[in-house]
Amino acid sequence: MKKITILIMSLTVFVGGCNFFDKNEKQVTVNADSESNSNPNSSLTATAKVIGSKNESYGNSYFQEEDNGVMMTLALTGLPSGTKGIHIHTVGKCEAPTFESAGGHFNPTKKEHGKLNPKGYHLGDLPNLEIGEDGVVDLTFLAEGITLQKNMENSLFDEDGSALVIHEAADDYKTDPSGNSGARIACGVIQ
Repeated sequence: MKKITILIMSLTVFVGGCNFFDKNEKQVTVNADSESNSNPNSSLTATAKVIGSKNESYGNSYFQEEDNGVMMTLALTGLPSGTKGIHIHTVGKCEAPTFESAGGHFNPTKKEHGKLNPKGYHLGDLPNLEIGEDGVVDLTFLAEGITLQKNMENSLFDEDGSALVIHEAADDYKTDPSGNSGARIACGVIQ
């Protein structure tokens, strides 16, 4: 009797597990189909491994081409808490500890810095990160006006590439050239 009960419980768990995987598989398939139908360039993707000033890993950022920009997903851990400025910079180089090798902000339209600046904004200007005490960033947003398509205007993949840089302080969204966001504390080459 015990063997039959154990067998029935095992089959229940197995069948339930199969249903779980089938549901997820269908969901992924539906999402993949809807993305490929809505934007033929949605298959253009990139990543950036984000490192700190001592070459410690903070995680990854993911980039996907959309109709009016690039969807960015940040999956980061271990960052210092607080509000931090984040920008795309003009050079795909992240030399610790200062990351000055990443150059200035990505600004192919030759504007001033900041969404609140009447003369702005750089295409590399991004929304501030609000990082909790746990140091985790799990965020997705659209960076408008840029592209992952090589040899195109406003492409992140020009001759010297580009990088994602996180700063020590909040971006005030108006002060040129960098929003008073302070030193560069993390960087990831977009590849």
